[in-house]
Amino acid sequence: MAEILIAGVGATDFGDHTGRTGRELFAEARSSALEKSAVPRSDVDALYYGNYMGETAERQSHQAPLMSSGVGTTDLEATRVENACASGGYAVADGVRAITSGEADVVLVGGLERMTPLGTEETTAALSRAADELHEGRPGLTFPGAYALLADAYMERFGGSREDLAHIAVKNHANATTNPKAQFQSEIDVADVLEAPSVADPLGVLDACPITDGAAAAVLVSGEYATENGLEPAVAITGSGRGTETLSLQERGELTRTRAAESAAQAAYDRAEVTAADVDVAEVHDCFTIAEVLALEALGFYEPGAAITAARDGETTRDGTLPVNLSGGLKAKGHPVGATGVGQLVELTTLLEGTHPNADAVPDAKVGVTHNAGGTVATAAVHVLEVAK
Repeated sequence: MAEILIAGVGATDFGDHTGRTGRELFAEARSSALEKSAVPRSDVDALYYGNYMGETAERQSHQAPLMSSGVGTTDLEATRVENACASGGYAVADGVRAITSGEADVVLVGGLERMTPLGTEETTAALSRAADELHEGRPGLTFPGAYALLADAYMERFGGSREDLAHIAVKNHANATTNPKAQFQSEIDVADVLEAPSVADPLGVLDACPITDGAAAAVLVSGEYATENGLEPAVAITGSGRGTETLSLQERGELTRTRAAESAAQAAYDRAEVTAADVDVAEVHDCFTIAEVLALEALGFYEPGAAITAARDGETTRDGTLPVNLSGGLKAKGHPVGATGVGQLVELTTLLEGTHPNADAVPDAKVGVTHNAGGTVATAAVHVLEVAK
């Protein structure tokens, strides 16, 4: 794959941004990324922008030209990317493809979601449209219930317990306490998780990510552009992959694997010429605690049935052999849907370059992976990031 460097990243705090518009939030993230990149705005060739529920939350569709208007040039391609919760990851993948193909030298990738204007009931309804309307939406299945089905299937086949899942939530909250951009910066313990109200057995409130507002952006440049303009970014995207599985759960052969993520990961690893064993740190899509388990196995870090105890055994904690979600993950950092995949890129970039508040947990990390999933992982985008040589 052609050399693709991350010249600059930026993000808002994730949380409740009542009183701010989506365009204001994205402008903050976009401006931060562009300023850090030292790339003239007039050099930006394209914008790929992830957003899922703008029509519902802000009554605003056709957002790409709106969000590109502050870049500083009108001579660019602007495209909105929608793939449910994987919208941001797919925006990054589109940016990678544009540079790899030679169509662009400088790409701005980003994402935004404002969810709090809708409230819990309306947000749940909006999110449910990312599932199969006929087989899941009409019967009333929402994502807490869908992921509860995945958790039940997993535990029935492989074992594991609610307490194992609780350790994932505890780990990610602990990581978020030192991340100033995280929505929840307070620790919890296993008892808190187990005693929290149930949302869909075996998942409780503290097994689920929150409703979140936020934006994130990154400036990607070709290696040739960086050389010609004297840029020396610290981190590169060396592999990018996407995968798809059937939307409806009932059409899948099994519920204990996420094949979209498996194929996306393999494509990313192949392009980067690495394996799962080479990865030092990961940011994965933990919209529910069981989702982190499924992600770790799809990414090849664990054999099927083995990841359920990873957090409990301390293997994925900040002091473990493979720190996962040092940002706090979706669970504690927050999940502004369209921004999440780009937000993962921002977090991992700063971890690898040593500027993240939790970078001390991985001082020697050279290779990292982001994993962004849509719906019940009907779509997935995986990116391999490496310290630039």
